[in-house]
Amino acid sequence: MRKDLLRYLLSVGEADERVPECPDLEDKWTETAREYMGDGIREFQQYPTASLGWMMYIGMAMSKFWDENWEHYSQTAGLYEQMRDRRGYDHLDEYIRQEVLLLEGEDYDRTEQIVGECASRTWNLLRHQAVEPGTREAFETYVASLHQLYLAGIAMQLKRMGYHMTKL
Repeated sequence: MRKDLLRYLLSVGEADERVPECPDLEDKWTETAREYMGDGIREFQQYPTASLGWMMYIGMAMSKFWDENWEHYSQTAGLYEQMRDRRGYDHLDEYIRQEVLLLEGEDYDRTEQIVGECASRTWNLLRHQAVEPGTREAFETYVASLHQLYLAGIAMQLKRMGYHMTKL
């Protein structure tokens, strides 16, 4: 899944060959995932690509927070819940694109298309796994998928903000 997402992001110019490492954001994964799980699981049944794609947006938002003022945001509990509560879960994508990433016009639409494609690819890969729904394995696979989308969102946004991983 990670390779597929990276390959796609590379093909559309939204990632570098070497994915950036950001331990600060990786450290926030567990807290973020825990906050998101109730909403994500509830929505997954009827809207699997939204449930998956929203996590990519969250990764992008966290990257923006990291760049702006991580000293403040790293100490802020409930970042996901704060973002969700601004417009509700159903409009989390729009909130992040408009108010966090400050995207407009073509950039706004392109981001929606790219995240949608990443979520669709992930959903397609999940559907082809030999995992029985409702099992512990299904839950773990879902969480692992969310993690990869979170990391893809981080990589995409860091590149957009000018961070590049290059060999020295």
